[in-house]
Amino acid sequence: MIEWFTYLQIAVAVIAGLIAIVRGLAGKPPSDLVLGALGVVELLLIVQLVIAIVAPLTGNEASGSVLEFYVYLISAMLLPIAAGFWALIERSRWSTVILGVAALSVAVMLYRMLQIWTVQGV
Repeated sequence: MIEWFTYLQIAVAVIAGLIAIVRGLAGKPPSDLVLGALGVVELLLIVQLVIAIVAPLTGNEASGSVLEFYVYLISAMLLPIAAGFWALIERSRWSTVILGVAALSVAVMLYRMLQIWTVQGV
């Protein structure tokens, strides 16, 4: 993992999550803004997957469990997709809140992935 890129991802996920939760609690159904923000979060996760595959080849190896890292990464990649499908099926204010919760969950998972990659003892 690249530390600065991970913090960028966390910032984008938190901003997307807060936008979605505020709009959802204001009674707004899912919009292009919220779904687009979650799309950006998903795109950054795909880039993170590529980085995680290439990084060990360049000497940047995980210090923790590689299996645990990839379980977090794949799970984080599935969250925005699942929340997006939910939002498209049930177009209510609560599905907008769910999109926000999914984005904030991705932010927490990214922080944990950074810990697994850099902080764990071997």
